[in-house]
Amino acid sequence: MSEQAPNEARVIPLRPPAARPPVARPSATRPGTTRSASERPATAPGTAPPRAAPKEPLWRDLVGDVLRRERLAQERTLKDVADAARISMPYLSEVERGRKEASSEVLAAAAHALGLGLGDLLSLAQGELIRVTSRRVPGGSRGRTGSSYDGLCLAA
Repeated sequence: MSEQAPNEARVIPLRPPAARPPVARPSATRPGTTRSASERPATAPGTAPPRAAPKEPLWRDLVGDVLRRERLAQERTLKDVADAARISMPYLSEVERGRKEASSEVLAAAAHALGLGLGDLLSLAQGELIRVTSRRVPGGSRGRTGSSYDGLCLAA
């Protein structure tokens, strides 16, 4: 029939097993029993587990940072910019904090309210992306790709 216990659900992994850390099951380790070599952690006791690769920054966080930095550099209030862009103040605040994924129309309106074009906003966000990612990778990102192109590419 099946090796599966009657009260256990069958789990179908979405990723290869090597990509996931092993999950300890409470029923597998009872007090007074020892774990087999395959169930033991891969790291030696007393050592830290290997670090996960740093996450890529989200575009909405980068754009929000640029909008907030530009607004503060102009010494304008959130209400002033929101009114000029015809965006609600709470929504603009959420966009600045990276909580909302704003549409291109909203981004263009906010940029124009700050005296920027949409291209200027995206260019500043690209510069922020380069600054943030080059801080994590020694030598910057250009050395990895071999490309000398330093522009922003948008595809429709």
